[in-house]
Amino acid sequence: MNAYASIKLVPASKIDTITTTELKEYFLYYKDITAKTGDQVDWTYGQAAFPYEIIDSNEKQAEQITLYSEKERYRAILISIQKEKIMDHDNTPRIQTNICFTLPEGATFGDKGKANEYCKFLAKKLQAELHLFNGRVMYYYKRKLQ
Repeated sequence: MNAYASIKLVPASKIDTITTTELKEYFLYYKDITAKTGDQVDWTYGQAAFPYEIIDSNEKQAEQITLYSEKERYRAILISIQKEKIMDHDNTPRIQTNICFTLPEGATFGDKGKANEYCKFLAKKLQAELHLFNGRVMYYYKRKLQ
């Protein structure tokens, strides 16, 4: 199941660039808030909401982390930070940061569901543009009418 989704940090986003350390902080925050929800309902929701271990890896020049799980329904999600040069609507070049979610071979439908959940969470927090696995685009930033 090779599939890709990406979060694009556009000019209207909360931040222009992100590091793997900051990404890990967002995932730790996600684990914390889901654990608190679990405490309120007296259930271990934190473990069900984030069944992964965060593993650092540097591959060539792209920063990457892996969410790895040994749970029955989950395997892995690869998350990399990539930069691309694009042209704005007024033909000025700029560097855009993309957070890419990749489901490697052997990934399960559980991984795809969790990756969608994490993509939406991050895109909302960063006020970014989300390109989902199915090709659809969700805008979490205020768009201007032209």
